[in-house]
Amino acid sequence: MKQIQKLSEAKNYSAINLGKFSDLKDYTLELGPEIRIPGKVFGAKNLGTTGGEFSFQVFAPGQETGFLHTHRNHEELYFFLSGKGEFQVDGKVFPVEEGSVVRVAPEGKRSARNNGSEPLVMLCVQYRGNTFTSDDAADGNILNEPVKW
Repeated sequence: MKQIQKLSEAKNYSAINLGKFSDLKDYTLELGPEIRIPGKVFGAKNLGTTGGEFSFQVFAPGQETGFLHTHRNHEELYFFLSGKGEFQVDGKVFPVEEGSVVRVAPEGKRSARNNGSEPLVMLCVQYRGNTFTSDDAADGNILNEPVKW
């Protein structure tokens, strides 16, 4: 099974490398002795994130999630990075492809599948719903110092 590579870390950052998207198929997420999801890897634990989780997943042609799921608190954003497929929320099925982004509320019943002929690569970002405020939109500070490479 493929392992995440730690690139660098210090007090204010951490960096990892998951490898090429074409190698995502080499990861397997084990949720229990009988639940193994090929082509899926979570990254937040390896980065030490404090506000959310993310995962990459690749679906081979014809592969699907295989189950519906919801969350108690977490909203999810699904970014489709390559390939074509279908996504469903609460029984509504719609096409997705490279460049598609889907937001699902915690209670939305969701699933994905690749009905195309190429791998479908997806990034999912999971975070606590209903927490972003108007103050957060202006949270960034542009510093008055030069960038040095």
